[in-house]
Amino acid sequence: MLPAYLPNPVAALFGGGTPIDLRRNFSDGKRVFGDGKTFRGLCMGILAGIGIGLVQIWISGTYGLEYLPRHTYLSIMLLAIGALLGDLCKSFFKRRFGKERGTKWPVADQYDLVAGALILLLVVDPSWLFANMTLPAFILILVLTPVLHRAVNIIGYYMGVKEVPW
Repeated sequence: MLPAYLPNPVAALFGGGTPIDLRRNFSDGKRVFGDGKTFRGLCMGILAGIGIGLVQIWISGTYGLEYLPRHTYLSIMLLAIGALLGDLCKSFFKRRFGKERGTKWPVADQYDLVAGALILLLVVDPSWLFANMTLPAFILILVLTPVLHRAVNIIGYYMGVKEVPW
């Protein structure tokens, strides 16, 4: 899941600039995504996810680590893109429910990237998903994701990248 886990913190770290929604409002009068979702963050996050996936492919091939998923170029792209699409989708609904940027939204805040990544894999490359996503792996993802999410957000908060530690 590294290609899905890395894009969000990298997008926050290197984001800024032009918002993806171009500061436009949806039909309900609220911003589509908000200022926190920028083209630079999206691109840097996706590149970071693909980069870590390429490193995983190289390590697996070089050292023959059979217990790691057999990533493909397509799988790492889908994980990275899907993670940030999941985050964008969550931001869209967060605005619709009147939640401001930085407001806690338990469960959605932690699992948006997982849902986006897995749904995109399911739609585009289901054979890879079913070949690599075992029940124990899925349970591990469900358990580790909120822990990693919290840890990364605390680090981002103390680095000054995030306004809130959640």
